[in-house]
Amino acid sequence: FIFSRVKLVQVATLSGGDLGQVCLQTLLHATFGLAEQLACCSLEAALFLILAHQYCDYRLSDKGRPAAMQGISRLATGFLGAARRGSPRDVLEAATSQGRSVMTYVPLPGDGTPHVVTLIPGDGIGPEVTDSVTKVVEALGAPIIWERFDNVSGSNDFGEPNDFVPEDILASIKRNGTCLKGTLFTALDKTTSTQSLNVQLRKKLDLHVNLVHGFSMPGLKTRHENIDIVVIRENTEGEYSGLEHEVVPGVVESLKVITAEKSRRTAQYAFEYALLNNRKTVTAIHKANIMKLSDGLFLRECTKASQSFETVKFNSMIVDNTCMQLTGRPDQFDVMVTPNLYGNLVTNVVAGLCGGPGVCPGANIGKDVAIFEQGARHVAKDIVGKGIANPMALLLSTSMLLRHLQLHSFSDRLEDAIMAIVASGDKSLITPDIGGTGTTASFTNAVIKTVQP
Repeated sequence: FIFSRVKLVQVATLSGGDLGQVCLQTLLHATFGLAEQLACCSLEAALFLILAHQYCDYRLSDKGRPAAMQGISRLATGFLGAARRGSPRDVLEAATSQGRSVMTYVPLPGDGTPHVVTLIPGDGIGPEVTDSVTKVVEALGAPIIWERFDNVSGSNDFGEPNDFVPEDILASIKRNGTCLKGTLFTALDKTTSTQSLNVQLRKKLDLHVNLVHGFSMPGLKTRHENIDIVVIRENTEGEYSGLEHEVVPGVVESLKVITAEKSRRTAQYAFEYALLNNRKTVTAIHKANIMKLSDGLFLRECTKASQSFETVKFNSMIVDNTCMQLTGRPDQFDVMVTPNLYGNLVTNVVAGLCGGPGVCPGANIGKDVAIFEQGARHVAKDIVGKGIANPMALLLSTSMLLRHLQLHSFSDRLEDAIMAIVASGDKSLITPDIGGTGTTASFTNAVIKTVQP
C-alpha cells in the first residue's frame, strides 16, 4: 500500500536510503516492533505497512538497513497516531500526506471526456449495492455516465428463468465497451437451463476470462493473513457448455468441452497478467489424473504458454488438493489459472477465506468489452431490503473499472478510502457480514466522506 499510494519517491526521500533494497521481512518486523515500542492500542494503521508486500519484493542490504528503518519509523509514527484518533479519513490523510507522485499521469487529448458505462443492477441485493456505487462515483467526480437497465432479471414474474439476453443490452455493452453488473438470479427448477443470463452474457460477448482478486485487508479479521490471490478462469466452455440430455429415463449425459484454442488464450492471459502485475507464479488447476484428455489438454496448453514467460514461475496442482491447500496455506498461491467449473469453486473458496462474497472484486474480460461485478456471484435474496448488504466488493470492482478506463487517480482514491475505513476498526461503519454493526448506508456515507476533497 505504501509503495503504491504514498509513492516510491516520497518513501525513498524519507528513508534517506536505497528504496530498491527494502523487503517484506524488514517491513513486518519493523511494523510490529515499532507498534510495540509506541504502546499503540490499535495496529490497524500500522498494518498499512504490511500491504507493501503486495506491491514489491525488493531486497534490503545491511548497508541500507539503518536509513530504511528510520524512514519506516517516521511513517509508522504518523499512521499509529492517526489510528489512535480513530477516523478513517485521518488514517487516509496520514498515508497520503506526502503528496502526489512525482511522475504524473500524462493523458492523451480527450481522455477527460466522460465515459458511458452500461449499468445492470441485477437481482437480489444488486440494486442496493449499485445504488451505493453510483453515489460514490458521483462524490468522486469521476467522468462516468451510466446507461442503466433496471428491468433486467434472471427470472420472470413467475419465478421461471429468462432464457435470452435483450438485444438492447448486448448492443449497449458492445457500444460502451464496459459494464458494471449485479448478479442475475437463476431459479432452480425443472425448466432451468445451464444457459442462464449470466452465462449467456459471457458467451455472446465472448468474455473468455473471469478474473477474481482475493486479498487480506488490514482491520478485517479472518482465519488466515497475507492472502493475495488472483484467480483467472476460463469463462465460456467446460461443464458450462450446456450440452446435456437424457439418454434413457434415469440416465443423463453431460458433455464437458475443452478446446485447445480457448485453453490457450486463457493461459496466455494468465501469464500476461502475471508479467504486467509483477506476479511471480502461475499455478494451473486441473484434474488431469482422471480426465486425461480434457484436463490434460488444458494443462498442456498452460505448460506451452509458460515457455514464453521466463520470469514467471509455473506449476500445477490437482483441484481437490488445491481446495485443501487453500484452507490450510492460502499464502502459497499467487495467480491461479483454471478451467470453467474449477474456477467457480476456487473463487468462492478464496472469497470465503478473505471475508465472504461482499469483499472480493471481479471482472469478465473479452477482446473489446469488460463486465465488472462481484468476484463471488451471490444475489443474497435473504437480506434484500434490510439495508445491510455489503457494497465493498462492487465498489472495489468499480475501482478496477476506473483503472481499466485509465482513470487512475479516481481508482486510487476509491480503493484507498475503502482500505482506510476497514483499517480504522470502526465497526459501526462496516456491515454485519464482516463483523460490523453498520449498514449499507453507513459504509457508503463513510466512503463518500473520505473521498470528498
